[in-house]
Amino acid sequence: MNESLKDAFHAGGRLQRLWRWLAIAWLLVLLGLGVQQWQLWKSESRIDTDILALLPQDAHDRLLSDVTRRIADVNARQIVVLLGSSDAAQTKAAEAAFRSTITPAAPINGVERGSAPLKEAGTIEGWFDQARAFYAPYRDRLLTSEQRQRLHAEPADSLAQSALAALYGPMGALRLTDWGQDPLSLWPQWWQQRAQGAGLQMGDDGLLEADGKHWAILQFETTGSAFQLDGERHIDLLLDQAAAAATQKAPGLEVLRAGVPLHAEAAAVQANWEINTIGWGSLAAVLLLVWLAFRSLRPILLVGASLLIGCGVALAVTVLVFGKVHVLTLVFGASLVGVAEDYGIHWFASRQAEPADRRWKLLRHLLPGLWLALLTSALAYLALGLAPFPGLRQMALFSVVGLAAAFLTVIFWFPWLDGGEIRTTRFARWLGATLERWPRLQGRRPVGLFLGAVAIIAALGMLRLQPNDDLRSLQSSPMDLITQQIRISQMLGLPSPAQFYLVQGDSAEQVLQREEALVDRLRVLAADKQIGGYRAISEWLPSVQRQHADAVLTGAIEPRVLAQVGEAVGETLSRPDFAAQDLQAQAFLDSPVAMPFRHLWLGTVGQGMASVVMVDDLSRADALTLLEAQTEGIQGVRWVDRTADFSKLLKHYRKLMSVLLLVGIVLVFAVLYWRYRAQAWRVFAPTLVAGALTLGLLGLFGQPLQLFNVLALMLLLGMGIDYGIFLIEHRGDASAWLAVCVGAASTWLSFGLLGLSATPALRAFGLTLLFGIGLVWLISPLFRPPPHDAPH
Repeated sequence: MNESLKDAFHAGGRLQRLWRWLAIAWLLVLLGLGVQQWQLWKSESRIDTDILALLPQDAHDRLLSDVTRRIADVNARQIVVLLGSSDAAQTKAAEAAFRSTITPAAPINGVERGSAPLKEAGTIEGWFDQARAFYAPYRDRLLTSEQRQRLHAEPADSLAQSALAALYGPMGALRLTDWGQDPLSLWPQWWQQRAQGAGLQMGDDGLLEADGKHWAILQFETTGSAFQLDGERHIDLLLDQAAAAATQKAPGLEVLRAGVPLHAEAAAVQANWEINTIGWGSLAAVLLLVWLAFRSLRPILLVGASLLIGCGVALAVTVLVFGKVHVLTLVFGASLVGVAEDYGIHWFASRQAEPADRRWKLLRHLLPGLWLALLTSALAYLALGLAPFPGLRQMALFSVVGLAAAFLTVIFWFPWLDGGEIRTTRFARWLGATLERWPRLQGRRPVGLFLGAVAIIAALGMLRLQPNDDLRSLQSSPMDLITQQIRISQMLGLPSPAQFYLVQGDSAEQVLQREEALVDRLRVLAADKQIGGYRAISEWLPSVQRQHADAVLTGAIEPRVLAQVGEAVGETLSRPDFAAQDLQAQAFLDSPVAMPFRHLWLGTVGQGMASVVMVDDLSRADALTLLEAQTEGIQGVRWVDRTADFSKLLKHYRKLMSVLLLVGIVLVFAVLYWRYRAQAWRVFAPTLVAGALTLGLLGLFGQPLQLFNVLALMLLLGMGIDYGIFLIEHRGDASAWLAVCVGAASTWLSFGLLGLSATPALRAFGLTLLFGIGLVWLISPLFRPPPHDAPH
């Protein structure tokens, strides 16, 4: 059988003819993918920027995932800018200058723009007059809890005296209507409570008063995608220019900015730098090593072609399967360059010892080891897809397809394109010869002593290794941007989008009634300064039950008050007519008045309805526990902490993937034992030892243990095995050791560069593999078998 396979690869053999057609077929596949992708990308960008897309989704509660996404989408294009000065007039002037800069005609660095990246969002100017007119027919059924208590407890005579004092008092009372329409000044108090609930202290000039300054609030929204991989700070640069213009009008002006697009653009700029640094840096390192090893242009071109084809096919297939590719997949995929080059380097390292006319025999000789290396690496990458992280599944698919494409390029094209001679360079001879000078562990005593020393070092580090599954530890936005975001949230009383109450009911009326019961409790917490405030749609849309009760109460009290006041002034006073029907949920939601609060109403969910109540200022240490306790006894209301939920999921999958890692270790050993029998431990031991030492080093360097460290160890299991396979398949072969060294060095550099990523998850990947790949590279030769022991 072996002889027939050998003959088949000879010139004119059956397999050689088949290989020609396979090479042509592979070229046609690449051309087809290229045309299809060109058409696909021409229509729209396929880059996904949603960080939530990377996180695991709770399959048992899709509602929470949908609610979280809806809340995130509300401000996905919104940017808030605060301009603060101690002088109100200067703040107004700065506001005008800032606004005038955010226009399509404004150039950046002297360059005219066809369209501005920002436009001014709809303001609340005029909203109050519109809302006052909308609510006026329902004024009689809009009461605060304090007003209800007062109307129930205070005698009509006392209320009449208060109304008379308000009518003739020297200062008068704040009112929004004629005295006869609201004799007890109930409506202004209702509006004041809602203003306090928003946490804003606005002056008569429309400026926010906070921190001893007068602040102008400006709202903008993006006109295009905030996430463009051109490495330019489009939005940030425009805001800097506007801030400079505003500062000229108000020296010492403080400018704060916040919004999802700012974080997205910062991530885009960082991702662009990382893709270039990691991807092109890895490619440059690989090509430099290939040049040093072979001193020929042909290996550089062919290895470079296999890498570019691998990454291109990986991108195309990922977009075909997922519709989009996440930017972090591209950053992670850039490190693939350091892995996919192994096949091409192994080919050329072996070609140094073979003349050109024996390259088909060489292919037959290399194929078993290359196939096994691809299989183990692919299994390790596929293990990433076991976790329900859409982002990780993308990375797994991208990596497996990229490796397979590079592998097929090598085995199908290299025998045809690599027809010249490959000379042996001085660097290649020196590097290949280092294998003979590398110590080999032989006998039970040396192996036992080595493993004992490894166990001690690894144990010392692992004792210091602390798990950290907190989602917030993965935050990668610039600290200055986070600080400004927190400050603006505190000044404007913006609620956290990650913590909220979910209120569910069979109907809109039931949802509003349950929400009102919750708000009654939150109002007490706000009054005690235990929370900053809350956002609830029931504050603006009372339940029909509450509206009816309030209308009955004011309808009983106000006519008696008007009668007593009329008797005192000698006039006949009558109460005006109000709306005959209560304010209905749909009528409110359909009106422009509901625009600022519509995102709190989820509408139909399953068989019922739902809304969310959001809470401001959770800075107190016990705030989350306190808020969770408020749901007790209120059916259909639950406290949701998505940060804690995601952190629990990260912990769960860290433990699950740790178990799967152990299962993978057993399965990989089984595959190796099937191939190598008694020698399988020699292939397997270096990776196992390197993994244990890596965990120890992470602990000694104070790095936390996260899910992404465990996933990196799964990759190490797949990639580290390759070196042992090459050394046992081609034992004592200097060309095999040359391929291992060049491949390991480029892989090590690639993942070392990944360790420079500002994204904590990718940095954890990179650091773990930086340790792991380096260690398995150094340890593999220690366990190589003697040259005369052939694999069975």
